[in-house]
This record gives sequence, C-alpha cells and structure tokens, in this order.
Amino acid sequence: MANRLTQIATRTGDNGTTGLGDNTRVSKDSLRVHAMGDVDELNSNIGVLLCEELPDGVRTLLVDVQHQLFNLGGELSIPGYELLKAEAVAQLDAALEGHNAKLPRLAEFILPAGSRAASLAHVCRTVARRAERTVVALGSAEALKDAPRQYLNRLSDLLFVLSRVLNRMNGGDDVYWKSERMQHAASTD
Repeated sequence: MANRLTQIATRTGDNGTTGLGDNTRVSKDSLRVHAMGDVDELNSNIGVLLCEELPDGVRTLLVDVQHQLFNLGGELSIPGYELLKAEAVAQLDAALEGHNAKLPRLAEFILPAGSRAASLAHVCRTVARRAERTVVALGSAEALKDAPRQYLNRLSDLLFVLSRVLNRMNGGDDVYWKSERMQHAASTD
C-alpha cells in the first residue's frame, strides 16, 4: 500500500474511470463510486465535527466511527469483499441506546440547529442518510453484504441522538419546530 500512496497524481483517471481495490476500472459516475464518495464525504464531515469540543466518550466513539467508515469504503472499493463486521453495527446499537436513554422524550420535531457541534452532527446525519440511499441503490444493482447498509442506517440515527446530546453539553436544549399544533397548545395554556 505504501508504494501505491507515493504517487498521488497518476493521471489514470483522466479518461473518466477509476480503479477499484480489485484492480478493475469503472466509470467515475458508477453507483459504486458514488457510494464510496458519499462515505468519504461523511467521514470528512465527522472529521470536522471532531474539531469541536466534545465529551470524551463521544469523541472516542466518533474516532472509531471514522475507522469503521474507512472499512466500509474499503469494502465498497473491493466488490465481494467484507471489511465491515456485524460487531460494528452492534457497537452503534449499544451507543445509540446508551445516549438516547439519557435524553428527554421528544414532544415535537427538532430543527437541525443549536450549538455548532450539534449542527455539525446534523450535517453528518444528512450525509449519512445520503450515503445510505446510495448504498441501497448500489445493493439493488449489485450484490452487497448487509452490514454497510445497516451501519449507515444506525449511524444516521446515532448522529441525530448525538446532536441532542451536544445541544445539552453546556446547558442548552434542542431547537424545536414551531408547528401549528405546538403554537396552538401554547396559546391555550
């Protein structure tokens, strides 16, 4: 791998194709390349979120998520290969359950807002949802393992919960959508 990374500009993609991990070449607009790109974008956005002040447990979790997303990208780059394990999905399930248990129940939808860290977590959530949609589309066209789709689905849920955790980190709260129902309830109190 080290020798492959010494030459970054190979010019082999100038014709609109890119090499996969199994040495096949595909069009840069293929579903597989879109899925790899969406996962890479998600990982990069999580890197930006990691620049913020975060609770230690959240930081540790997100660093591990970055490694798992790299595994997911590697799996997408090598058709038929498995790098992302079911244990990674189980880890997200446990984190999701643990963080969500400490939060108040939602009475209304929340806006993707609040603190900077929470807002960045919402951006990561939306990119995770897009990556999930792209992986689902790829899985409809080609055989894929279940873990990549499941991981992205759980991760987007976890990022939503983490946005709520981050909004409360310094005494803040969620930013609630002012729906007609909530406005009516407030005016009748």
